[in-house]
Amino acid sequence: MDNLLLVLAPLVVLQVGLMVLGYVDLARRERVRGGKKWIWALVMLLSFVGPVLYFVLGREE
Repeated sequence: MDNLLLVLAPLVVLQVGLMVLGYVDLARRERVRGGKKWIWALVMLLSFVGPVLYFVLGREE
């Protein structure tokens, strides 16, 4: 059980960190791909890879 915690803890910290960074970035941007911020917020919340998808596909330069 302790080994599982040692493996999962860094992944959880990484996931939460990416979500926080994603939400901060989403809030500051005027436009995103697809035009709907709430969709990207939902993707980040419901999926483990959601924040990564947002940073790769959702941001408009």
